[in-house]
Amino acid sequence: MYGLFQKNKPPQKPPKRFPPVPDWQPTIAQPLEQVIDRFRHYTDQKCDFAVFANGTVVILPDGLSDTEAEGHAKDALHKVFHAHPDMYPMNMNDGNILVRYNHDVANVVLSRVVAENWQEIKDQHQRALATDEVLITPLGPNKFDESGMKALFGRCFMFMDAQAPHVIGVERSVA
Repeated sequence: MYGLFQKNKPPQKPPKRFPPVPDWQPTIAQPLEQVIDRFRHYTDQKCDFAVFANGTVVILPDGLSDTEAEGHAKDALHKVFHAHPDMYPMNMNDGNILVRYNHDVANVVLSRVVAENWQEIKDQHQRALATDEVLITPLGPNKFDESGMKALFGRCFMFMDAQAPHVIGVERSVA
């Protein structure tokens, strides 16, 4: 019973947000022309792909019009966002990191941008975890080496694009 002479009602916890998102939305912007250049290189210029405003890319099936490509890209990103966004980071030969997700969605983390902003990335990487998320690494739960911190930084851009999906362009293969 609650009232004047009774114990106070316990405070309500804030509602959980679904899908969960990280607290950190970096103000760091990666140059999209460099992200596009690197992704073209990683795919040997053999794939069409859509590019979102924060640099998330989605590999497209062959033969889609620009309108169909945009719809496909938004649907793929929606599927990643509304499932657990498993990430598969890869250290690339040029020093960048390619963060892959299901449904042919990816982010490129440019080594130059990381170097210029390393302290912020290092300080904020724990805020890049989604609400209540636990990632198991060889170092332990939610403990990350430099590569893991960089991957979490890159994954923030996927979350930002998924929350406000805006395709800024469709890049076509040269094959």
